[in-house]
Amino acid sequence: MITDNRGYSKKIILANQEASDESIGVQLGRYCISRDIPVSEIADYFSVTRMTIYGWFDGTHIPSDHSEKIVTMLKNGGWNGYTQGE
Repeated sequence: MITDNRGYSKKIILANQEASDESIGVQLGRYCISRDIPVSEIADYFSVTRMTIYGWFDGTHIPSDHSEKIVTMLKNGGWNGYTQGE
């Protein structure tokens, strides 16, 4: 049972947990959910819709155009570490 009170719905948290971590979008989702980074902020950063981000997080969509940027961001200490340097 999920007893999480973060800004993410239980549905998206569960979908992310059940998704394969081979997808960079799922990895991004796990990072953002664990740090309660708002989906709207992520969507604005990548210039995509919130629905697209949810698709990345649950593994139903692949962020192919943004994969390299996501990998670099996560390697550089995540969301805060990456955006502060830009």
